[in-house]
Amino acid sequence: MSEPLHIVCPHCQTTNRVQAADLAKAPDCGKCHQPLFTGHPVALDDEAAFDKQVARNQIPVLVDFWAPWCGPCRMMAPAYEKAAAELEPRMRVAKVNTEAAQSLGARYNIRSIPTLALFVGGREVARQAGAMTNPAQIAQWVRANLPR
Repeated sequence: MSEPLHIVCPHCQTTNRVQAADLAKAPDCGKCHQPLFTGHPVALDDEAAFDKQVARNQIPVLVDFWAPWCGPCRMMAPAYEKAAAELEPRMRVAKVNTEAAQSLGARYNIRSIPTLALFVGGREVARQAGAMTNPAQIAQWVRANLPR
């Protein structure tokens, strides 16, 4: 039997217990019955939702801090979308619009966008500023920065 993990629903923010071995079986939320993983980045422009996803998920959380007016952000978006499909369900992939959630950008001292931040166990463990336009490059950066 595998270890149960806490996985926060991207739709209703309910914390679910999911066996690690069942992550690849497309688990649904016990409360809202929506998929826990969609293969797409989750928009976390609400500070409470962001905090819950980062603090409660027992899988790593990759966050793209971006803005709609940013050319490099728009250039990176398709690669980030493809990387999300590859990285889930082993991690939560999210986006924070720094225009809509300025307090999150300020709290994490985001000075340039796009910026990727990798959180494990509620703590930021790695950060990368600048656009990466290759999904494999994004996935490789994530894997290289996960704690062993």
